[in-house]
Order: sequence, then structure tokens, then C-alpha cells
Amino acid sequence: WRIMRDEAKKPSATVELRPEERRKHARYPFSAAAEVFEPQSNTRVTGRCSDLARGGCFIDAMSPFPVGTSVAIFISFDQKKFEAKGRVVYSQSGMGMGLEFTSVGPDQRWILEQWISELSGQPPAKLKVIETERAPEPDASGNDEPRYVLNELIITLMRKGVLTDKEGKTLLLKLMS
Repeated sequence: WRIMRDEAKKPSATVELRPEERRKHARYPFSAAAEVFEPQSNTRVTGRCSDLARGGCFIDAMSPFPVGTSVAIFISFDQKKFEAKGRVVYSQSGMGMGLEFTSVGPDQRWILEQWISELSGQPPAKLKVIETERAPEPDASGNDEPRYVLNELIITLMRKGVLTDKEGKTLLLKLMS
């Protein structure tokens, strides 16, 4: 008896995640129409995006692409379309594929941030258009505060839906020139 009771008190073995299962970004349940395009073979796979993160997504699909395949990703939700370049990092036939975003344009990053903020209940991460495009030149007096204020105002109007993504990006590009 004593041996059995002592055995029962031993802590259970801990399960360690493999490095490829460690995620940099939180995932959120998400349901949206998706299409994944592989340009080498000109093959399209349609499916459903079932979870979303800043770094990638999972697409439910019967015939996913193999691990390592470079793809273009298209996700449609709430009258917005997100597109990015990516790579298949997980694939299971009949189930789907995990995709890592490898290239996301600034306007597409904004759409992704809006979706993530709605899913997480947090305000969107700051849009870093200035850093991704070109830093503004300070005016002759060395005071670039008015530009900074205008930049923040435009981004706020985009977040609130007063300006479309296209209108906001156009204004931000004009502000930087």
C-alpha cells in the first residue's frame, strides 16, 4: 500500500512544446472565407480561416499544401479583404494548414490589426506607416510636432471608420512628402 500511495503522489510528467509549436503571437478563433494560391503550380485551395494571429493563420481545407510551400493568402471578412504572402508551416491532409505571414503590406497590416483588435478586445496596435515608408523631414524650424499630430489624427480617423483605408493611406503618404 505504501508504495502505491507514494507512486500516486508523484507529479505527472510535464509536456514540453516543440520549438515549432511555440507561438510569438496570440491566436484568436476566427471564421472567414479564405483562399490560398500556390503560384508555381497555379493551384488554388479554398477553405475557411479558423484562427488568426498577427504572425499567421490556420486554414481548414481538405487538400492543404505541403509544409514549406510559398503561397499567397486571401481572407475575406466583414466586407474587407486581407492578402499577404506566406509559407505553410503545418499541414495535415483532410484537416488544413497553418500559415505564417512572410510579407504583409502596410495597408494589409492595418486590416489585420483591425481584426485582431476586435478579436482580442484591445485597441489596434499603432499603425507604423511612417516607419515602414519614410521618416518625415522636420520643418525648417526643426519642429515636426504638427506632422506628428496630423499623422495621429489621420490614423485615429481610419480606426473610427471616418476615413477608408485608401483615403487614410493617401493622406499619410502626402503628409510624408
